[in-house]
Amino acid sequence: MDFASIIGILAGVLLIAWAIWSGGEAPTFISIPSLAITVGGTIAATFLAFPLPRVLKVFLVLKNVFRKNPFDSQKIINDLVELSKQARRNGILSLEDQTQMIQNQFLKGGIQMVVDGNDPEVIRDLMEIEMLHLKKRHDSGEQIFKVMAKLSPAFGMIGTLIGLVTMLQKLDDPSTVGPSMAVALITTLYGSMMANMVFIPIANKLALFTDEELIIMSIIIEGVLGIQAGMNPT
Repeated sequence: MDFASIIGILAGVLLIAWAIWSGGEAPTFISIPSLAITVGGTIAATFLAFPLPRVLKVFLVLKNVFRKNPFDSQKIINDLVELSKQARRNGILSLEDQTQMIQNQFLKGGIQMVVDGNDPEVIRDLMEIEMLHLKKRHDSGEQIFKVMAKLSPAFGMIGTLIGLVTMLQKLDDPSTVGPSMAVALITTLYGSMMANMVFIPIANKLALFTDEELIIMSIIIEGVLGIQAGMNPT
């Protein structure tokens, strides 16, 4: 569990809640129609912008934001060093028994190709293609959250315009102008909060995880080719 994500969400919510309550009019900031416009509109437009399977799949990616960073570069390097020592000591074919014990599937596939006797160029090409496909898959999820970050403030503004139109229709009663203006601006607040507290941070964190995983995969490619070439483990 990544406590930084949990702390960030709780801190953001608590600070905004404190700011609202300190103003003394907390119920004013609660508006179901405004939530319907911002949240519902953002989700509806996202379904329009992307195919249904991609949108549904991206919600499964949300769990990655709250998980502990699974990419341990030092462990991967240690595994590569041990595999290299064994290959120099007992030969490349001795690594075949070790492949079943390797947890990282990318490393496991690379070692298996070495054991199978594939050319270094073929191994590098295949592993780099797998890296490319992984980046494209991850970019897809990041893109959806980035689009939602753009849509939510826009729908907040749409809600504000709807509220302003309603307010202008009641200008003959000055007592309604203040409350109507407050409700109109709430949708903009909701949209900005959704974008800056939820969607943009999620997209950034997914991009960070992608970069870290690509670095690990690059290390694995060079390590696997080094093992095949018989390079010194150090």
